[in-house]
Amino acid sequence: MVTCPACNADFDVDETELDEGDTISCDECGSTLRVASLDPIELEGEDDLDDEDDDEDEDDFDEDDEDEDEDDDEEEDW
Repeated sequence: MVTCPACNADFDVDETELDEGDTISCDECGSTLRVASLDPIELEGEDDLDDEDDDEDEDDFDEDDEDEDEDDDEEEDW
């Protein structure tokens, strides 16, 4: 039995079939949930998943900026 972080409903899942990172749907509200940890089982809601995607996008952007800054420094040295 697990609890949905979105609606607090308890629902049954086969805990032996879960792996960290798997996605499941809440039987009550239909939210997409990701298995954050297995011992104890913790689920993250869609809002948490969107936040992580945003963070990854920002990280990618920052890395690109750093590469451009390095290129600018090299051009100035010439």
